Amino acid sequence: MTIAAILDGKGRDVVSIDADQSVTQAASLLAERRIGAVPVMRDGTVAGIFSERDVIYCLANDGAAALDRPVSDVMTAPAITVGPGESVLAALALMTQRRIRHLPVVEGGRCIGLVSIGDLVKYRIDRIEAEAEAMRSYIQTA
Repeated sequence: MTIAAILDGKGRDVVSIDADQSVTQAASLLAERRIGAVPVMRDGTVAGIFSERDVIYCLANDGAAALDRPVSDVMTAPAITVGPGESVLAALALMTQRRIRHLPVVEGGRCIGLVSIGDLVKYRIDRIEAEAEAMRSYIQTA
């Protein structure tokens, strides 16, 4: 199974923020949408990713003054991305190795989606349950 199949199931809408918007605006967006991260866009491409962790780090380092800084100053960059043809297992391995929870999906330089570790784990659990059900059904009819 590929990342494209995950996006087909969950949708391809991407909430993003421009690199020149403030940390306050980004934090408000995360809270309003009840999400953990957003891709940061500059000139139509993914310049980085801004997450809850970035808010905490910049507040710890700079105090309340960090809230007025542009997102580009505090985002995690460069963003680690995947293509739609990437396998779910490879994306999970990348997330585990890099200790990240969100991956922008990029095709032709354009962000076409965003997957979270929760999306990928849900897929794996659903797949394992389907295989177990198929095995039970096979055993019962044999």
